[in-house]
Amino acid sequence: MATPIPADTYNLGFIGAGKMAESIARGAVKSGVLPASRIHTAHKGVRRAAFESFGVSVSEHNNQVVEYSDVVIFSVKPQVVKDAISQLRPILEKKLLVSVVAGVKLKDLQEWAGHDRFIRVMPNTPSAVGEGASVMSLGAGATQEDGEIIAKLFGAVGKIWKADEKLFDAVTGLSGSGPAYIFLLIEALADGGVAAGLPRELALGLASQTVLGAASMATQTGKHPGQLKDDVTSPGGTTIAGVHELEKSGFRGILMNAVVAAAKRSRELSQN
Repeated sequence: MATPIPADTYNLGFIGAGKMAESIARGAVKSGVLPASRIHTAHKGVRRAAFESFGVSVSEHNNQVVEYSDVVIFSVKPQVVKDAISQLRPILEKKLLVSVVAGVKLKDLQEWAGHDRFIRVMPNTPSAVGEGASVMSLGAGATQEDGEIIAKLFGAVGKIWKADEKLFDAVTGLSGSGPAYIFLLIEALADGGVAAGLPRELALGLASQTVLGAASMATQTGKHPGQLKDDVTSPGGTTIAGVHELEKSGFRGILMNAVVAAAKRSRELSQN
């Protein structure tokens, strides 16, 4: 039976000291979920300074991180996660394990670790600015209390949902790859502004803030996006003229196809 983890006084370790690990750690400290003194990682190179800059202890070896921690997050690249878990397997038995590694399934993670107290989380890059969209799926040995601890931790860098792991390829296609679609959208809107006569800096600022503002309205008002769109489009006005052009170009279908294509590619990669 899993040993309960104290929700506010556990020690957290990261295997892998990359940008995502840094974002989660920074969010936890900034939000007060965990003090930096309870967070640990290992690195011998330039990433040490990034973690030490906000008080996180950095060791020489991963086994030191595991021995220190109650919760261990694997945030390494997909091609090395099997070796990373297998090497640490003898000391992972009583730990709550978490993976943020894209495309690696719970059944494999649990097999390599030798136990099923594992939670898989799919975050995305806006976690770096506290606006991440994450989805988690619990392994068979992870308790409801384990899930609540991880939900609170990832809630420090955005919003988190729980879903069946079979949906993770679709999650990847939408929220995992989605930021790239939005960056393209912002760039295109700014280019349109320049084409219409705006200075580049002003066009980019307006485009970025418009996307941010629209997303905030969608999340905060509770209105369907179609209703919010209707609220802006007055009869015979400027907005409906622009919307008409988007519809003629198949704008919505293109975005839908992008999500489906990315989800398909995620499925292919996870089967390799």
